[in-house]
Amino acid sequence: MITIEKIEQLEELSTLKKEYVKQATAPLDGMWLCGFVPMADHFGFYKDAELIGFCCINSDGYLLQFYINQPNQDLADDIFTSIINKKNVLIGDVTGAFSSTAETHYLSLCLDHAAKTQVNTLMYQQIEKPVKQKTDLPMTAATVEQLAEFVEFAKANIGAPEEWVTGYYANLISRQELFGYWKKNKLLAAGECRLFDEHQTEHADLGMVVAESERGQGIATQVLTYLIALANSKGLTAMCSTEKTNIASQKAITRAGLTSSHRIVQFDF
Repeated sequence: MITIEKIEQLEELSTLKKEYVKQATAPLDGMWLCGFVPMADHFGFYKDAELIGFCCINSDGYLLQFYINQPNQDLADDIFTSIINKKNVLIGDVTGAFSSTAETHYLSLCLDHAAKTQVNTLMYQQIEKPVKQKTDLPMTAATVEQLAEFVEFAKANIGAPEEWVTGYYANLISRQELFGYWKKNKLLAAGECRLFDEHQTEHADLGMVVAESERGQGIATQVLTYLIALANSKGLTAMCSTEKTNIASQKAITRAGLTSSHRIVQFDF
């Protein structure tokens, strides 16, 4: 018999999470893996008191991860179906899912039951390194004293929520993973070179924001080129992602030398 329990301490899932990341056919997006997923509710699947799998669901009722360990793969479809058919009171309503094309088993289950699908995000990674391009863009690591400046920059240029971006940037600054490009003492671009602590430690996940007033001048490509070179100098392979609708960002990423072969897909059940 399969029972489902809410997981309060994610450490309980450490072994299954490691298996989950390992079975992916490409690196999983860092913002989803380390940002969105930890904030979601996690539920464990138990067979005769043995933890055999898990899922996590965000506040909008979307599955973000689903996994059953290899010895119990034959149970995956029944468990998945029971969840999306709202047969578990503890989990409640599940309206859809997000899965990358690198999560093949989870993706297949989503495809089997989806009423509607659409691409949400394009995932990019570095195929060849080192990157032969170079940039003279003078970027420097952000300091604690500059946190408020970066927060206002993100609010003004991408509409980031102040509370969230304050904590997010503060963490990046403490890890020396946030960089800025200033001209005449004005912050014009922010770049992130995020390192993984547990999974995918051979990769660096990049991010960047360019001031609206400076877009279309090639600064985004230069920022990414700088970040890719920084990642390579640490012996890491660069990766990043962007929304399907962000055509300008896609062009900048491609010019910087990264390739997209995977997607994050939104499913509605």
